[in-house]
Amino acid sequence: MTFEGFLRYMESKDCCLFDQTHTSVYQDMGQPLNSYFISSSHNTYLTGDQLVGRSHLDAYVSALRKGCRCLEIDCWDGPDMEPVVYHGYTLTTKILFKDVIATVAQHAFEVSAFPIILSLENHCCQEQQEVMAQYLISILGDKLLKSPLDHSTSGDLPSPNDLKYKILIKNKKLRSQIKADDKTEAEESADEGEDGDEEEEDEEDEEEEDEGHQSKAKFWSPRKAGSKKKKKKKVKVAQALSDLVIYTRSVKFISFSHSKDNQNCYENTSIAEKKARKLIKASGPDFVQHNQKFLSRIYPAGSRTSSSNYNPQEFWNVGAQIVALNFQSPGLPMDLNDGRFRDNGGCGYILKPAVLMSSERSFDPSSSQHHLKPTHLLLKVISGSNLPAPKPGKALDPFVRVEIHGIPSDSRTKNTHTVKNNFLSPHWDADMNFSISVPELCLVRFCVRDQTTLFRSESVGQYTLPFTSLKKGYRWVPLQSRDGCSLDPASLFRLGLVFLKGAIQGLRVVSDINFNNAP
Repeated sequence: MTFEGFLRYMESKDCCLFDQTHTSVYQDMGQPLNSYFISSSHNTYLTGDQLVGRSHLDAYVSALRKGCRCLEIDCWDGPDMEPVVYHGYTLTTKILFKDVIATVAQHAFEVSAFPIILSLENHCCQEQQEVMAQYLISILGDKLLKSPLDHSTSGDLPSPNDLKYKILIKNKKLRSQIKADDKTEAEESADEGEDGDEEEEDEEDEEEEDEGHQSKAKFWSPRKAGSKKKKKKKVKVAQALSDLVIYTRSVKFISFSHSKDNQNCYENTSIAEKKARKLIKASGPDFVQHNQKFLSRIYPAGSRTSSSNYNPQEFWNVGAQIVALNFQSPGLPMDLNDGRFRDNGGCGYILKPAVLMSSERSFDPSSSQHHLKPTHLLLKVISGSNLPAPKPGKALDPFVRVEIHGIPSDSRTKNTHTVKNNFLSPHWDADMNFSISVPELCLVRFCVRDQTTLFRSESVGQYTLPFTSLKKGYRWVPLQSRDGCSLDPASLFRLGLVFLKGAIQGLRVVSDINFNNAP
């Protein structure tokens, strides 16, 4: 073999850091729907911020092509009995509901055969809700799930396999259609709470926060102000739309104990990020147990008017399935989301690890004592190649940052030294050692950064993948740009052992993974 042939082999898919057997669906897809992390988008229609951003059908196409399986549609009354989609009480542009549904129908299963959930934030009058139902039925046709399945899944909810090529509607459902005859006062309250009214949850969060921080300026937006004007006005769900809600009925979250005693398997809750964070801090193990039975959706705070994102890892740590992000906003949260759902063929469904589904042992992600043998990850970041050239006349001083994202006690960051003025073939030869107690939840993120000043650096490229998808040995790491595009031929080389390559050209690494409690 010539040197050129050897180099081509080392930079081939066979030597990629990411396990190539994970580029196709390999996990058990026959478990109940609540046993999976589901790739989920928040306010999917937006291409920019939450106040004056543009709404566009391309946003749905982009999300679907990234493997997103839960899309959000904010529905409002439009002229001429045509429901529209936009961020209510803001200056965001409007698109027609029927066009959104037609776009979803066209692109739904291009990337993945597994089910799509349409999460409706429903603000329409009953007449326009009936129009929505007609569009859903006529446009989606056989793709729309209209009645319960005779499924064989061991749990109460059907599995992704059972629901292949089906689209589910997530919305409120009329109480008269619910099996239970007697409702407690709390249940009546839960029925009144609409999953669609995210701004109401945000207001509750803001009020709670203001009680503890009286000096803090209150968040204000046209959407919040508008929502207060109509707060007393509740719109009842139309029968035609209610009939289309099968396994994803939206109810208001009250407490874990209330859910345990009253919530049905086909009912799910939506929780704002701040409230969810408080629940994790107060009762993490209860949150994990809740998510073993029910679907939970987490969504960004209303104060994120710039469409910024929270870190999704903290909510995956408690088993929340539908962790919704603003897909139009690049950065660390979307890098983690892309890395999480890179696994299992990019199908948008990832089987939750056993530690989150065990009924025999409670799991608290906030605890540092898990009585589990740690896994040791040994990395040697060797070199890079063909990193994206800086601006003409500007030097690139690259270093590599390796981040572990998992439960708090596992999360770590380590850096190599900086190589001065070398973007073609920087050499680090840096050893790193990580001890990880719950590797099944961990993501590993390789970042190449440019040291611009003594205390400041800029991103050059990154690559994120699940710990369980790492391949041992000499490997290359394909680097990606901020918006997730390949930087090929840029890459890293690693031993351990990890080798990076990709959207930035050429980082070589070596990695070794020791599952035997080695020092």
